[in-house]
Amino acid sequence: MVKEILLPEIGEGIDSVEISEISVKSGDTVKVDDVILVLESEKATMEIPAEQAGIVQEIFVKAGDSVAPGTRIMTLDVAGADDPAPTVNDEQSAQPMPQPEETIPEKLPVIPDKMPAAAVPEQSVPAAPAGLSSSLPLASPAVRKFARELGCDISLVKGTGTKNRITKQDVQDFIKNALAGSHEVSDVDFSRWGEVESLPLNRIRRLTGTAMSRSWNSIPHVTQYDKTDITELLEFTRVLGQSGADDQAKISLLPFVIKALVQTLKAFPDFNSSLDSRGETLIRKKYYHIGIAVDTPAGLVVPVIKNADRLDLKSLNRALGDVSQRARARRLKPDELQGASFTVTSLGGIGGTWFSPIVNSPEVAILGISRYRTEAVWEKGQFVPRTLLPYSLSYDHRVIDGAWAARFTGQLGKLLENFTDIKDLNLI
Repeated sequence: MVKEILLPEIGEGIDSVEISEISVKSGDTVKVDDVILVLESEKATMEIPAEQAGIVQEIFVKAGDSVAPGTRIMTLDVAGADDPAPTVNDEQSAQPMPQPEETIPEKLPVIPDKMPAAAVPEQSVPAAPAGLSSSLPLASPAVRKFARELGCDISLVKGTGTKNRITKQDVQDFIKNALAGSHEVSDVDFSRWGEVESLPLNRIRRLTGTAMSRSWNSIPHVTQYDKTDITELLEFTRVLGQSGADDQAKISLLPFVIKALVQTLKAFPDFNSSLDSRGETLIRKKYYHIGIAVDTPAGLVVPVIKNADRLDLKSLNRALGDVSQRARARRLKPDELQGASFTVTSLGGIGGTWFSPIVNSPEVAILGISRYRTEAVWEKGQFVPRTLLPYSLSYDHRVIDGAWAARFTGQLGKLLENFTDIKDLNLI
């Protein structure tokens, strides 16, 4: 029996993806979970697995095509397959979510889909230098058309997609750099001074670097540093750990920080906001979706804990453990990387005293947690040992000024110092 394989839903807000690789050909035999093609969106690179064993009959797409959910991908002869699983177009089955091969932090600056051609002076976009190779750069027809509409010579654009394929974002970045008069740093032959090793950055690190550079160059950053006494809070977490209750045994400091953070964001709503693309309107968010920066072997990933204000301490602790584990295993879904209103990044488990995190645009602030340490504190005429937690708040100075940043970190510190004032812990 021949079954049609359709492209499943990819994720919320993703209505088109580009095929970067076809992993099978007509006549190939595939098993359940074998990768049949690889997709590339602006958010992630995703492998599409076979949902049923069989023999590939005909393939209707090719690498470089832009496809939408529901597009016919191929036909599969499933006759004789043992215990066939439901195909993706079976009305009785739920369409599966492909797993990301490489994921990136969700928030990128909002850039209009189209920029008026008049905004790009002819002299701002350099002409192709003499002797440039006549071979066509890797780019989809839609990206080529987009570049032509902007008057951009696509042969000068450096691609960051799979196999150095040029994306629409690459074209936009090239135009913005040209308008800003930026220049690329010339390559240096470091081997003149000794042995070197060249290691290409993976996609996550490349796109994270691009996003962070854009955020740093477009947002006037200021960082407020503070610290708070968590002696009693740490002792409380130790008591929970010794209680023997499965749900409480491994509760760490971070769930308390997030609960205190949400309460502080409600008191200071401008910190849970974004500027519109013109920088003229502040959009306050009535939801509290907290991005958590996770260090993975492939690079930094920022899964999002949705509606953190509605989770009690134990539920939040479980959610943090789940997304952290799946982020390191590269098993996050695209929609789990979207929608954050505020981000927390913690280096406490690694080390260091202070650091200045970069705002995860289009958010307006980010909280950095450092490693706590025991210090001598003067109390009642003598020095006593207390455990202090250093933390830092980087913020967009267009939205937040220093006085409000100091109030924000002060309120957060008070809640952690007097943790029984934190609402909705539901420890009993």
